[in-house]
Amino acid sequence: MRLHRAPLRIARLSALACLTLGVAGCSGDDDTTGASTAADSTPAPSASASTTPASGGSEIAVAASDSACGIDKTSIPAGPVVLKIHNGGTEVTEVYILKDNGTGIVTERENIAPNSDTELTAELPQGSFQISCRPASGERVNSDLTVTGGSSDGNTAEEQAAVDGYRAYVTAQVADTVAKTRLLVAALKDDDLSKAKELYAPSRFGWESIEPVAEAFGDIDPKVDLREADLEEGATWTGWHVIEKQLWVEKNTEGMAAVGDQLLADLDTLTKRVPEADITPTSMANGAKELLDEVASGKITGEEEAFSHTDLVDFKANLDGAKKVFDLLKPVAERNDADLVRTLDTEFEDCEEALSKYSDGDTYISYDEVTEAQRKALSDAVNALAEPLSRLAAAVVG
Repeated sequence: MRLHRAPLRIARLSALACLTLGVAGCSGDDDTTGASTAADSTPAPSASASTTPASGGSEIAVAASDSACGIDKTSIPAGPVVLKIHNGGTEVTEVYILKDNGTGIVTERENIAPNSDTELTAELPQGSFQISCRPASGERVNSDLTVTGGSSDGNTAEEQAAVDGYRAYVTAQVADTVAKTRLLVAALKDDDLSKAKELYAPSRFGWESIEPVAEAFGDIDPKVDLREADLEEGATWTGWHVIEKQLWVEKNTEGMAAVGDQLLADLDTLTKRVPEADITPTSMANGAKELLDEVASGKITGEEEAFSHTDLVDFKANLDGAKKVFDLLKPVAERNDADLVRTLDTEFEDCEEALSKYSDGDTYISYDEVTEAQRKALSDAVNALAEPLSRLAAAVVG
């Protein structure tokens, strides 16, 4: 099931946290139905259940349910942290680490099945954060987490090279998407429907390859990449998908010049923020997994590009972005888990081969021409890659 992406709902996040059974629990806003109850909440595991990872970081046990999000620690030292997540509810859920009063995403893990366990590795600096859970049909519930000053040796030379390389890559991809969006907007202003359609998917490629970095800022993603299905009642719809619907459904460019100008202004904001983006080796690894999750939850189903059916172009961008991260982090991960690196080399190759079957010159065929059986084969390739990719952050930490 395709879950609404978290950034689209970030503005409605509750900052309220409550203590339950002596540990951090949480509830939604007082006027929502997502408040915890004794009957359906899952208490957080005892703090004694946690151990310190071999890397010298921290562990937090996260007990998610249909209406609760318990954590067994409310304060940890700065540095690596592993969330040990158990979904004790009856629905698929998502778990996020949030910053900036809940308006930005540090990292996330989506599609956590009922009665299942998973891990999420991150590296947190000193500051205030939230651990946030959202079941498929429920409200988001949050627990406050304080990260105190901790000792850190900083990045190794290999890690810093990866971070520097990735920041350069992000900068280049954002510049590419801005340049191609300018061409798109020019076509809209020239009332050139055919040219605008041709430029739509390429204008999004750079964005799709680095989207987790943009999501970390919280406010940019919903302005530029909001799908109609995720539009809140009374909200103004802006961004690429407004243009997409006008071009493919209305089959004209009427009113799109102003939408295009606003899109460029929002992308200019992103350009200015990239130099201040908090990029770490673990955030890179988690971002690569998030890009694969985007494919699994949106591109495979055809929900991302509902009007243009250019989903496979987005798919390629997500895959390229994830592969770039892996290539940059490979020297670090190989030192800690050479077997994982070999597995990822193979799975990336298989996934790229599966997608290449649908190439059409410099682009890809329309996704509505891909059969259900073919979509299943693509999904299998993505899932085969996503599982080992979810372990890359842990391999980076060591």
